[in-house]
Amino acid sequence: MNRARNYRPLRQRLAGANLYLVGMMGSGKSSAGRIMARLLGYRWLDADQVLETAAGRTIPTLFAQEGEEGFRTMETAVLRQVGQWHSCVVSTGGGVVVRPGNWRIMRQGVIIWLTASAELLLKRLRQDPTPRPLLQCADPAQRLRELLAARESFYAQADVRITQTETMTSEAVAAAVLEALPMALQAPPHGDKGPSTDQCDAVP
Repeated sequence: MNRARNYRPLRQRLAGANLYLVGMMGSGKSSAGRIMARLLGYRWLDADQVLETAAGRTIPTLFAQEGEEGFRTMETAVLRQVGQWHSCVVSTGGGVVVRPGNWRIMRQGVIIWLTASAELLLKRLRQDPTPRPLLQCADPAQRLRELLAARESFYAQADVRITQTETMTSEAVAAAVLEALPMALQAPPHGDKGPSTDQCDAVP
């Protein structure tokens, strides 16, 4: 039997609502997001990749040329575009949570926080060649801990929280998210804005 069929009732309950994965760099948002999208029959989007395509520049180049504030403004514009689509699993950038306007967009769907200890995040990041502009400093470990401390209260506002251990695979993380979603869907709607009713099909 196709495993994706197991999640057909969940997909029906979601009714096209987007799933937004938030969390620190190294939290596995991209790896888990791809698997979730496949199991649900959703489309997977990496918000940073969408931004790079739209801007024609890499994330490190955008940070260098526009500064973090300029980058965040562009990030919000991309998120607003993605929010017009439906049936997407969206892996967001680690700092997307710092702007209130981004929350208004993501609240149209379901927000999932993938959390892990600073030690586990550091271990993963050391094994990942992806450039991380915010960690280009004398003490990346300390900088990561500072970012985590500053953002944790924002992440905690997510609808679902999945705490990862070192032994969890991406498949296990994705499965944990999908298992937790039915309970999140039973929760009262957010006070600021409910699901959008005028979403259009995601472009190819």
